[in-house]
Amino acid sequence: MRSNRATARAGVSLAATLPLLAGALALGIPAAHATDGPSRDTLAGTRPAWATAKADKGAASDSSQLSARVYFAGRDAKGLAAYARSVSDPHSASYGKYLSAKKAQARFGATKAQVTAVTDWLKSAGLKVTGTTQHYVSVTGDVAAAEKAFGTQLHNYTKGKKTYRAPSKTASAPAALNGAVLTVTGLDNAPHKAQHADQLPGPDAVFKNSGPFSSYYGSNTASTLPDAYGKKIPYAIQGYTGKQLRAAYGAGKRTGKNVRVAITDAYASPTIAFDAATYAGKHGDAAYTSGQLRQVLPATYTKTEECGAAGWYGEETLDVEAVHAVAPGASITYVGAASCYDDDLLASLNKIVDGHLADIVSNSWGDIEASQTPDLAAAYDQTFQFGAVEGIGFYFSSGDNGDEVANTGTKQVDTPANSAWVTAVGGTSLAVGKGDKYLWETGWGTEKATLSTDGKSWTGFPGAFTSGAGGGTSKTVAEPFYQKGVVPNALAKANNAAGNRVVPDISAIADPNTGFKVGQTQTFPDGSEQYSEYRIGGTSLAAPVIAAVQALAQEARGGKAIGFANPSIYSKFGSKAYHDVTDTPGGKQYAVARVDFVNGFDAADGVATSVRSLGKDSSLKAVKGYDDVTGVGSPAPGYVDSFSRR
Repeated sequence: MRSNRATARAGVSLAATLPLLAGALALGIPAAHATDGPSRDTLAGTRPAWATAKADKGAASDSSQLSARVYFAGRDAKGLAAYARSVSDPHSASYGKYLSAKKAQARFGATKAQVTAVTDWLKSAGLKVTGTTQHYVSVTGDVAAAEKAFGTQLHNYTKGKKTYRAPSKTASAPAALNGAVLTVTGLDNAPHKAQHADQLPGPDAVFKNSGPFSSYYGSNTASTLPDAYGKKIPYAIQGYTGKQLRAAYGAGKRTGKNVRVAITDAYASPTIAFDAATYAGKHGDAAYTSGQLRQVLPATYTKTEECGAAGWYGEETLDVEAVHAVAPGASITYVGAASCYDDDLLASLNKIVDGHLADIVSNSWGDIEASQTPDLAAAYDQTFQFGAVEGIGFYFSSGDNGDEVANTGTKQVDTPANSAWVTAVGGTSLAVGKGDKYLWETGWGTEKATLSTDGKSWTGFPGAFTSGAGGGTSKTVAEPFYQKGVVPNALAKANNAAGNRVVPDISAIADPNTGFKVGQTQTFPDGSEQYSEYRIGGTSLAAPVIAAVQALAQEARGGKAIGFANPSIYSKFGSKAYHDVTDTPGGKQYAVARVDFVNGFDAADGVATSVRSLGKDSSLKAVKGYDDVTGVGSPAPGYVDSFSRR
C-alpha cells in the first residue's frame, strides 16, 4: 500500500471476519459452523455476497475443473481464540505465557484422525487430494464432485463485467466430521489477489523525484511560488532517513538487537541484498551482519504477469530498508509468496507461524472490505490466532485511499487491516526539523492544486483529494474488547448499534510528501539496471516503521515478545507514550510545494509544480484523542520504554 508512483494497488479478496455467531468470543471471531440440518454443518461465508439471484446465469458445467483448499478447524477452535486473547491481554493472568509452535499445534491444531476423516470424505466424493499440510487439504476435481462433497450447486454469476463460478448456497460438510472443517476456499473462481501500491522479470522502469527539496522540514522555502494558507511554504522533503525517523519516534539507544522481524510480500527482489547494503552504507545505517537479512522463498512463482511481479520488488525494498533504518540491530526475514493470490500470501504467513520465524510481522498489502470473502477470513484469522498464542504480532497497512469513496464510490475500510487480530497501521504527515527535532504530525491526507500558467496562483486551490491513510468503521467485524472505552461511540457504532471494529490502531509516517528515501536497482531508459534513490510513502511505509518500533520496544522489554500488541497499545491510550496527532497542529494548516518530472525520470518532458495540503484525508479526520486516521496516535519518545515496565 504505497503511494508515490502512478501505480495503484489492485484488489484482494482477503481476510474478513465472519458475521458474529452465537457462542463467538469477545473479539468477534465466530465459531466455524452452524447447524444446517441433521446431517450437514454449514461452512459460513462460503457463498460470496455477489452470488445473487439477479446475477445468476445458470449452473456451471459438471465437467469444469476446479482447485480448492479445505481448512481444518482444529481440535479446539474456541479454545484457540480464548487463549489468543488471554495471552495478549496485559490484564490477564495468562499474559505473555506463549506456547511454542509445536505445543500450539498439539493443543489446538487438527488431530491425525481429523485429517484422515476429512481426506477420506473428499476422496469419497470423487475429488483428488493433491497436498496435505497441518492447515488444509488441497484438492482438484470437477464441478460435479465438488457439488457432491460440499452439498451445494455451483452456478455462474455476473460480477461487474465478468462472469465467475460460485456456490448457489452456503457450502457444508458432513456433520459426522464433528466440526473438523473450518472452511473451504476455491469454490468461487473470482480473483482473490493482493497488490502492493504498485521464472521473475527484471526491475521496473526507473522513477526519480525532481527537486527542489527540503533536507528537513522547512529547510528550503519556496519563496518564488505563490502563498498557501497565507504564508510561504517549504518544498517537499527529499526523503527522511533512519536517523530522522529514529529521533522522531523515540528510539534512543535501542536498536532492536536480537529481535526477529519478518516481512511478507509477493515474489522477491533479485537485488535486495545489494540494494539494502548500499542504502545502509550511504545513509549511516549500521552495516548488515552475516545472516541478518535472509529470504525464505517458494520453489516456483506463478501469475507473474497478472500480479505485476516486478512492481513488488519496490515493496520489499521499502519494507526491508525501513525496518533496518529504524531498528538496525533487528534480524529481518523476508518471506515471499509465490503469487499475489490469497492462498500464496496465506501460505507465507503460515510459514512464519509454523516455524516461528519472527515475533513481529510487517505486511504492506490488502484490499477493500467489500472484496473480502468470509471463507478466507476464517483461514486468515485462524493463522493470526495461532500467531498470538505463540507471541507473534501482525502489522498491516490500513490503505492509501482514505475512506475509499473516491476510489470505489463507497465508504469502507481495508482488509486484512480490519481483522480484530491484527494491528492496523494508519498514516501521518511528519515534520522533522533541524537537528532531527520532532516538530509535529498531521493525519496523512493530501489535496493537490497545480501552479497556474502565469505562475502567480494555485489553480483551484486547495484542489482535489489524491491519497490518504485508510481508516473508518468496519461493516463486518464486531468491536473488539480492547477498543471499548477508547474508540468513540460515534465511530464504533457508525454501522451497527452493537459496535464494530474501527481502523487504524496506531500510526506513523506515510505521506509521500514527507516520505522516506529508499534505494533500489531499477531499469533505466537505455536498458541498463542501476541503483538509484527516490522518496516514497504510503501506509506501506508506516507498517514497517511501526514493526521496527515494536522491535525496539521488545528489546526494551528484555527481549520478551510483545505478541499481538493491540491490548497493550490501547492500554497506553492517553499517556505520554503517544503523539496525539491532529490535522491542524497548533491550530495551523500546513502545505508543501512539490516539483515532479512529467515523465517520472528526468526533465526532458518538463516538470509539474503543485501545492500539497496536509491533513485533508477525504471524510476522515485526525482529531484529539482516538481517530480513524491515526488511531491512538504515533509513538512518542516514551513509547518504546513503556514496554520495559511490562
